[in-house]
Amino acid sequence: MNTPLSWIKAYVPGLDVTAQEYTDAMTLSGTKVEGFVAMDKNLEKIVVGQIEKIEKHPDADKLIICQVNVGEEENVQIVTGAPNVSEGDLVPVVRVGGRVAGGHDGGPLPENGIAIKKGKLRGVESFGMMCSIEELGSSRDFYPEAPEEGIYIFKAGSVKPGDDAVEALGLHDVVFEYEITSNRVDCFGVLGIAREAAATFRKPFVPPVVEVKGSGGDVNDYIKVRVDDGDLCPRYVARVVKNIKLAPSPEWMQRRLAANGIRPINNIVDITNYVMEEYGQPMHAYDLDTIEDHQIIVRRFADGEEFVTLDGQKHQMDNSMLAICDGKKPVGIAGIMGGENSMITDHVQTMMFEAACFDGTNIRLSGKKLGMRTDAQSKFEKGLDPNNALDAMNRACQLVEELGAGEVVDGIVDIYPEKREEHDILFSAEKVNDLLGTDLTLDEMLTYFGPLELKYDPETKMVTVPTFRQDLEGQADLAEEVARFFGYDNIPVTLPSGEATTGKLSYKLRVEAVARETAEFCGFSESMTYSFESPKVFDKLLLDENDPLRKTVTIMNPLGEDFSIMRTTPLNGMLTSLAFNYSHRNKEAKLYELAVVYLPKELPLTDYPDERVQFTLGMYGSGDFFTMKGVVEEYLERIGMKQRVNYDPKAGKNYLHPGRQANIIYDGEVIGYLGEIHPEVADNYKLGARTYVAVLDMPYLVERASFERKFQGIAKYPAVTRDISMVMSKNIMVGEVEEVIRKRGGKLLESFELFDIYEGAQIKEGFKSVAYSIVFRDKTRTLEDKDVNVVMDKILAELEKMGIELRK
Repeated sequence: MNTPLSWIKAYVPGLDVTAQEYTDAMTLSGTKVEGFVAMDKNLEKIVVGQIEKIEKHPDADKLIICQVNVGEEENVQIVTGAPNVSEGDLVPVVRVGGRVAGGHDGGPLPENGIAIKKGKLRGVESFGMMCSIEELGSSRDFYPEAPEEGIYIFKAGSVKPGDDAVEALGLHDVVFEYEITSNRVDCFGVLGIAREAAATFRKPFVPPVVEVKGSGGDVNDYIKVRVDDGDLCPRYVARVVKNIKLAPSPEWMQRRLAANGIRPINNIVDITNYVMEEYGQPMHAYDLDTIEDHQIIVRRFADGEEFVTLDGQKHQMDNSMLAICDGKKPVGIAGIMGGENSMITDHVQTMMFEAACFDGTNIRLSGKKLGMRTDAQSKFEKGLDPNNALDAMNRACQLVEELGAGEVVDGIVDIYPEKREEHDILFSAEKVNDLLGTDLTLDEMLTYFGPLELKYDPETKMVTVPTFRQDLEGQADLAEEVARFFGYDNIPVTLPSGEATTGKLSYKLRVEAVARETAEFCGFSESMTYSFESPKVFDKLLLDENDPLRKTVTIMNPLGEDFSIMRTTPLNGMLTSLAFNYSHRNKEAKLYELAVVYLPKELPLTDYPDERVQFTLGMYGSGDFFTMKGVVEEYLERIGMKQRVNYDPKAGKNYLHPGRQANIIYDGEVIGYLGEIHPEVADNYKLGARTYVAVLDMPYLVERASFERKFQGIAKYPAVTRDISMVMSKNIMVGEVEEVIRKRGGKLLESFELFDIYEGAQIKEGFKSVAYSIVFRDKTRTLEDKDVNVVMDKILAELEKMGIELRK
């Protein structure tokens, strides 16, 4: 966003500051000025001169000798080769000792300009130089009346000899560049910046007084408007101007537009651009004679519909884009660019002005799809205030009347079904002072609100916020308004108040922290992998076609197919990391990750997916299935999950070895799984070593974890230990034996421990020998053998039912 200082001063008439003072003050008050450019940089001693006499150069056919009146007693002799000057012409003249911005070729401007000295051209003295517009640091884009080659010539009667030529050209000005945040849509127009400047420098803000006289008639006789998609077009305003007279716009308007980087074209186009820059409201003009049925319909494009824009480019449209149509065809892409079929020509007689408000998100997405970027689009996509549209329309019509560009038909077409209203915010000076650390009175704060058009009601203590201030939502925002106009540098330094508190981790983070500590204690290193994955990973993991893990959240704008879905299992990332280590000849690797998986509740998505953290362990090299099992049990014990952990070998995981896998079961629920990676999966990842993984579902663990620790005193009575050695089928799991010991051991059972497993020549084929040490204790008395024998008999009887015999 750029604005010349002269345009700001038009609405803040008391403003008298240097460019640097303006930059510093505006930046400190919240309207950041990125920089400024003085338009009169390196323009020194340049006045208006009138050519009194022209003579041919005696020694050069292409040079002439001019006697120039510069408002002094004696004329100045200047030799020039310019082909376009005549006696009586008023031209800019730089005197000896002066300076111009650049050369006549319009190339890059030298940093310090070009100094003008007294000289001789083919033996004839020259005391200065007449200037082209390029030598003054500008171009024909902004001064279209300037000749393509030669000296700039002022209009007769507009200036007189001796006048300041730089002033006459409007170059004694400074153009400021601002960095406007997207929530301050009001500052995308000169009026918004001027309002901020008035508040910053404590000067009155004087916006233009808008009054449209009209010329009779009824706009409804000229145009009908229908909005079919009110969500994407909350307001549409139209007015009609007849008897159009195209002509150049006045110099003051051309100069302001040029300072903003906009090339003047003609009065009608310049008016729409001027209002867009002044109010921040884009406008568009249509030749009413090209509008079929004299009707405007705002609707969506049809999928596949083709449209040619003003720049001659053909675009393929879709149903997400908004169209401005006449009775039969589209004539514009809403908020972006008009159509070639409604282009204004020099023969236009009647025009319709459009000032509308469109959905900002839709405009941004449509422009991105089409690969287009226009000034209007850059403003619409911020989300404009619909209440500004009518003011901008009336301002444009006022300028039409003032410039004699046409006759404004009475009446306005205004489609505005749901008006945006001002909103109220509860305001407390005491709370603002507490927040800022200031000691301002309510009246002092209200002095800052007045220039910003914020109204305070002392009875309700509410501040009414105008609709153009969409950024003000709560009392903290009002406190910011006080702070930035009181001056951040004026806020005293104070120490923060409040009670000191001890920070701590949430319960969930504590459980996760223990996972990290346990894994690292056991020699694992943390890895971090992408949550974005390719759908191809499911085939690498040998998942069935109907496996629930194949139901994924698909990313709308992925970086590529390899990053097109959100992962539902952490194994691909873990195996990829292990494979990377293996390919770099690391003999062993142990990695862990607290990986987030994204499980959709249903497809297509109607709600956020279930985001679950899964504690994932992976290793190859040293260690085996039981090593991984030990790490899992160590972690569960450290988070207080003291109940017995069971393992179900019938996990049914395709990606795990069919004979070396198990679901991890706690309190009757599956909380994870572990096992060796299936050889085929290992080949898919180019892992040449046996690889083991374990995955624990953290939400289950957080629910069951406990960090409470209870003290137990030293036992007063001795324990009784019994060792038993049993022979059983290899098909009987040790866990089944331990379950019998636990159930039949009763209250006297204190602990048991597996201390031997034997398979060999002394045991018949298909069987194994298993030995346990079982400890009994009574907390109230010393146990006798008969007490222990009763319990042992129960255990052995139950084991016999399973086909287990005592080893003899």
